[in-house]
Amino acid sequence: MADLLEARVPDIGDDKDVPVIELLVQAGDTVKKDQGLVTLESDKATMEVPSPFDGVVRELKVKVGDALSEGSVVALIEPAAAESAKPEPAKPEPAKAPLPAAPATPAEPAAPAAVKAAAPAPSVAAPAAAPMPTRTPPVAFDAQSLMPGKVPHASPAVRLFARELGVDLAQVTGSARAGRISKQDVQDFIKATLAGGGAARAAGGGGLDLIPWPKVDFAKFGSVESRPLTRIQKLSGANLARNWAMIPHVTQNDDADITEMEAFRRKLGEEHKDTKVTPLVFLIKAAVAALKKFPNFNASLDGDNLVLKQYFHIGIAVDTPDGLVVPVIRDADRKGLLELAKELGEISAKARDKKLSSADMQGGCFSISSLGGIGGTGFTPIINAPEVAILGVSRSAMKPVWNGEEFEARLLLPLSLSYDHRVIDGAAAARFTAYLAQVLGDLRRLLL
Repeated sequence: MADLLEARVPDIGDDKDVPVIELLVQAGDTVKKDQGLVTLESDKATMEVPSPFDGVVRELKVKVGDALSEGSVVALIEPAAAESAKPEPAKPEPAKAPLPAAPATPAEPAAPAAVKAAAPAPSVAAPAAAPMPTRTPPVAFDAQSLMPGKVPHASPAVRLFARELGVDLAQVTGSARAGRISKQDVQDFIKATLAGGGAARAAGGGGLDLIPWPKVDFAKFGSVESRPLTRIQKLSGANLARNWAMIPHVTQNDDADITEMEAFRRKLGEEHKDTKVTPLVFLIKAAVAALKKFPNFNASLDGDNLVLKQYFHIGIAVDTPDGLVVPVIRDADRKGLLELAKELGEISAKARDKKLSSADMQGGCFSISSLGGIGGTGFTPIINAPEVAILGVSRSAMKPVWNGEEFEARLLLPLSLSYDHRVIDGAAAARFTAYLAQVLGDLRRLLL
């Protein structure tokens, strides 16, 4: 057998005595350069110790729970170059002859049968002339037989990701090497479950580790009426469930002083009686200004990339008898207040008359859901994927505001901004809503 080389823990910064939490290979596995051998987890991060070269793992020098530092030996690896440099035996049969000598290890401590079956024959028992065959792919590895109760084959980061989403990893099929589960596998599992995993949902929560939906005979408590959901409710319900489960929502609340804006709106209404100018028109213009100033809000996630959009299409949530729809007003940055008011009236009527096409509801960058005509002081709107934020608007109210000398009656509009925390942090959301309120409070800023 060729000389074995040591795989050591590389530079891991100032961390010392970092515990091993997962073994990624076993003796006999063929590994590639930079392939993970073991996983370490410190207080700061989770990291894998990579193989420094291609080869075959002959011996693991660590076990789960061992504390390692920079330079600690993790494994002994037979380099692939040395393996290939050896002359190939003329007859493959003699290579099997030395294998019966394996029992000559009386000093070896007792071990589970599964471990002994997976372990290669000790090098002391094999003559130098008998090369150990490289096993590619690695021998079957049953983690449950080695360590009963061990979690599925996934890194700590993936396990944490799954826990946060409520996913049972035992139901996820890994696509990485040796069946290892990746973050993408978890995401794909959720997408498949929400998209059409009816059987999984019926079994108990669609793989989100939820208890089954309660089965109740409502009629035994009194008279009932069963009414099917509308098509819009079915479609929007599935989308809302997916968006709420897969997007980490956070909501930022603020108030905008719209006293002057409301006075200007009323004046416009008097001057243009043929056009209904609503507060929503001003919100659209203010939202465009805020999206230009904070471009990360006018974006969408595409895998590991953030797609920044150079256009400004605003989705408007419209309440219809059949459910909520979100038609899109395109190129809102190129249209004036009166043009937007006219288009908003037309598209809202189109939605209520069930005349919207699928194209009318595509391409949105940012959505606005206004409940001001109904009431309320705030709510948490659900993000309309693949957008990263949505603005909720409640009913405005006259409130006393201190101006530095006295309390003054001002008309305040409650704003509720829900945002995707994977893309936007709290400070950015606070700045966005503050700027939005500033623009609504002084419309001259739209000219800047």
